[in-house]
Amino acid sequence: MPEHTDTAPPELTFGQRVQRARERTGKSRAVVAGLMDQSTEWVKAIETGRNGMPRLPKLLRLMHVLGVEDLAELTGEERLAAATYTKAEHGELSVVKRALTSYRLALDGREPEPADVLAARVRGAWQLWHDRDPRTAHGRTLEGHRTRIVQLLPALLADAQHSARVLDGAARRKALVALAETYHLAQLFLSFQPAPDLVVLTGDRGMTTAQEADSPRAIAAAAWYVNHVHRDAGEAAEARVDLAEQAAAMLPAGENADHIARRGLLHLAAALSYAKTGEEANAWRYWDKADAAARQLGDDYAHPWLIFGRGIVDGYAITMHNDLMQPVKALEVADALDLARIPSATRRSYHLIESARAHGMLGEGTAAVSLLGKAFQESPETIQYNLHTRSVLPEFAKSGPRMVRDDALTLARELGVPV
Repeated sequence: MPEHTDTAPPELTFGQRVQRARERTGKSRAVVAGLMDQSTEWVKAIETGRNGMPRLPKLLRLMHVLGVEDLAELTGEERLAAATYTKAEHGELSVVKRALTSYRLALDGREPEPADVLAARVRGAWQLWHDRDPRTAHGRTLEGHRTRIVQLLPALLADAQHSARVLDGAARRKALVALAETYHLAQLFLSFQPAPDLVVLTGDRGMTTAQEADSPRAIAAAAWYVNHVHRDAGEAAEARVDLAEQAAAMLPAGENADHIARRGLLHLAAALSYAKTGEEANAWRYWDKADAAARQLGDDYAHPWLIFGRGIVDGYAITMHNDLMQPVKALEVADALDLARIPSATRRSYHLIESARAHGMLGEGTAAVSLLGKAFQESPETIQYNLHTRSVLPEFAKSGPRMVRDDALTLARELGVPV
């Protein structure tokens, strides 16, 4: 009888780990290549071992494209969180974390904030989030939208939670809707921060609270924000689409503009999900539904805080073309995009960043850096925490077109991006 020896399974190579991560997210080599601004052959060479591990900036970008949070998942080495290298931490992140994880078990006897007052405070907070960042006389930013909103979130969360516990009947349901929207604001603050557990927490609490409010409109909004959580985590598109469809079906039929906007937003969520996984036909099928809703509402309509309307339906088409590796088509949309139809500085900045991404995919560094500069002017804190911006600026500063290297370096320093 041969002697039995315990042998460890062979260690996966870097390329095999990349292939495993890519297949888990359902992305083809062509999709990954497009998101990396590389050829399909480059991805194949990485996975088959003909090319070795890329240098750190490109490795971190690959991690983002593959939805990997732990460097060891690709390298097999000591556990290192990708967020350590790719996500900038806002100085007040701990304040939001403390507000979300503080539990007030005993009622303190104080009067609850009336539901109408809470709703007005939440509307004011949304306005602060979407407004353009204020400037000094010298053009410098006084404070960004994240910095402004964090000054309101702890008290707003505490008051909304208290009212939702103490009030009853219709007033309680209205307070719960305000609380759900406050969780959405907290989720937006946490986006692109090194706190993925808190992002999931706010998404789940927002949906749970909306369901407790028994409000189809609140559930629709929560489904939009939960969609972001799942899509960024690289989970199966079908689960996200199913959620969007369920929430859309709950909205009453008819000509109510708010209902049309929320249903259109959920169709847009499904479109973005399918584009992220390279399913082009399904992506544009759902985008067409969102487009029909925007046309029904008219060119001048934009939802007061979800911002759904003609502007963002067209703007997100840029992202979809980028995710589907169609940068030329993305720029055709970008050339026709009227930013004035998007009453949100954060959204305008995001769509400018996505336009810059399309130029980068085509190797047009001069145009890309120029658009990143415009995105900075619109909303510095949007571009500061954007992972694509943080990954490409060092490359532009070191090896981009010579005429914009200084611009890229200056912008990187403004944003605190290591070069």
